[in-house]
Amino acid sequence: MADFVMGVISSLAATSLTVASGWVLSKRLRRVLTAMFSRFAGLPVQQVYERQELASPDLAHDLANAQWIRVLTGRGNELTRDTFTPVWTGGMRRRPQFVEVLLPDLRRGPDSWLARREEDIRRADPTFSAGFLAEQVRTNTHFVTAAARHHGNVSLRFYNLPHTHRVIITNEVAYLTLYGGSVHGRHSPCVAARRSSLLYDLTLSLFSTAWEQSEPEKLSS
Repeated sequence: MADFVMGVISSLAATSLTVASGWVLSKRLRRVLTAMFSRFAGLPVQQVYERQELASPDLAHDLANAQWIRVLTGRGNELTRDTFTPVWTGGMRRRPQFVEVLLPDLRRGPDSWLARREEDIRRADPTFSAGFLAEQVRTNTHFVTAAARHHGNVSLRFYNLPHTHRVIITNEVAYLTLYGGSVHGRHSPCVAARRSSLLYDLTLSLFSTAWEQSEPEKLSS
């Protein structure tokens, strides 16, 4: 009996070690297991990224194949990086039907949700000077405004809502980053979900609600 129990324990230990090794070594296995267990939980997820910045290569691939794109972000730095370069330079496989972008409204002043988000970040990052977040948003606003003038399919609006998440959605996949209090967005966890899943629909709803409450007027320079 003791030999049987030890055999079972040894088998379980070996199996656990094999799975753990595969988890560390195989990105493909991580995706398969994540998708499998998320389906069992009733919340289909394509991939979970420990940090938002780790999602950029997959995001770039999905953007390059998108029929349309919707973005809600807390500052918009991703919009100016290589991830989005094909969107602005015409390097996509097909021209997207539309690109809708939501950025924080800078006109709300010190009582805005943007100001509150900056206070949260500064608690954890003393190098983050006062007004720096707003300046980044202003720079990225000018960038998207210029893109909108050049491309007839880009729309920009401004929101004043709690900064709790970032969403980037295409007709096939949604990327949802959940901001962790005082943590920078790029260091916060990110989840990707395919179309026709509960999480995809939730992310699309978050964007649609913010879009309906947003302001279309352009900011003055």
